[in-house]
Amino acid sequence: MRDRLPDTPPRAGELPAEPLSHSLKQRHLTMLGLGGVIGAGLFVGSGAGIAVAGPAIICSYLLAGALAMLVMRALGEMSAALPASGSFSVYAERALGRWAGFSAGWLYWFLLVVVLAVEATGAAKIANGWVPAVDQWVWVLVFMVVFTVANLAAVKNFGEFEFWFAALKVGAIVLFLVLGTLAVFGLLPDTDPVGLANLTGQGGFFPQGAGGVVAGMLAVIFAFGGLEVVTIAAAESDDPARSVARAVRSAVWRILFFYVGSMLVVVTLLPWDSLTPGQSPYVAVLDSLGIPAAGQIMNIVVFVALLSALNANLYGSSRMVFSLAERGEAPTALLKVSPGGVPRRAVFASVSFGFASVVLNLLWPDTVFLYMLNAVGAVLLFVWALIAVSQLRLRRELERDMPERLTLPMWCFPYLTWAALLGMAAVLVLMLFDDSARSQLLWSSGAAAAVLVVAWVRELRARRAGDAAG
Repeated sequence: MRDRLPDTPPRAGELPAEPLSHSLKQRHLTMLGLGGVIGAGLFVGSGAGIAVAGPAIICSYLLAGALAMLVMRALGEMSAALPASGSFSVYAERALGRWAGFSAGWLYWFLLVVVLAVEATGAAKIANGWVPAVDQWVWVLVFMVVFTVANLAAVKNFGEFEFWFAALKVGAIVLFLVLGTLAVFGLLPDTDPVGLANLTGQGGFFPQGAGGVVAGMLAVIFAFGGLEVVTIAAAESDDPARSVARAVRSAVWRILFFYVGSMLVVVTLLPWDSLTPGQSPYVAVLDSLGIPAAGQIMNIVVFVALLSALNANLYGSSRMVFSLAERGEAPTALLKVSPGGVPRRAVFASVSFGFASVVLNLLWPDTVFLYMLNAVGAVLLFVWALIAVSQLRLRRELERDMPERLTLPMWCFPYLTWAALLGMAAVLVLMLFDDSARSQLLWSSGAAAAVLVVAWVRELRARRAGDAAG
């Protein structure tokens, strides 16, 4: 595939038709949007946020959720107007040039395949606890093979897996909210109304001050990563523009409700300083309510959440590298599509690196893999920033050439897009001055710089080739 020069982007409406399958239904996308960010980061990782912010973790989630909502609205506007399997990578190339599309696509692919290893290893640890006779590495192999086969067979298999995984996670959150709310008002057997004692006691609502809210936001903001996959999957739905608009609209509000609502239940029912970082606050609440086998119930939910994320990340990474190959930014051998519309070579490429990441995680979790994990720690914010900048540029083009495609316009454009960019810049600055997050920012900046250098070299070569041809 011939490289296209960065100064000749396609105009609105000129994106080629996707050669992939179009068998994902609206229900698949809706549940993918809901379930994509409900994972171990919420069920277990939220405890770390409560430890540094106290009851004010509610404010931390509101701030982080508001930022994620703005980014998703900006991405949703572009995805509804110009559905593409490469999503924000395609839009970044279109708006800013090949260097941006190349950088956004490869950074996001690297993020997904590294995180995939964390999810596979985490699920294997839980399974090994249930069946100690089966070694952890065997469980990893089983999970990777199962989801590779599911992704190779047909995209509707991915959709069905994600639909039921997400349904279980959403059901668990809803049940937790119902039980927690009843307990707050003393409507469960052997419970009394708790009032506001836990919200105002133990140092008050802001026990660590504004700094605690900021630290809590840094602890929870990356839990919102994963929503982007729904815009990648939309290109394989039967009605991409309408499907992604519906999925984005429903997902962002409901997810914010689930996150903030469940945190409100936790810090209302239990003193915030009674929770142990690294342990699930959900388990603590269920134990306090006398729910039998609360720990094992939550283990099952976390297990499903990890497998769901593994499945979604394998899908998202394969479609991203396929889109890069379509645009000449990855080997063209990855463009081969099965009769059913599945980019099998792209799936194999992603799962191969995923296997390598898993091996590194099993052999050197505190050295080689830790460096890789740090290298993707802030990549999500870099990608979000490219999304916002791309939307600023593409909005003008769409208003001029295809105004009828603006079916999901960004709120208060361009002010809220700029607000999102300022919010991301503030988070990056806060990470720089936070001892626990600084290494992630520095390693991620190094990874981004390396990708940008490669993009710059490729662009120079393309320009020279164009000059020579001219």
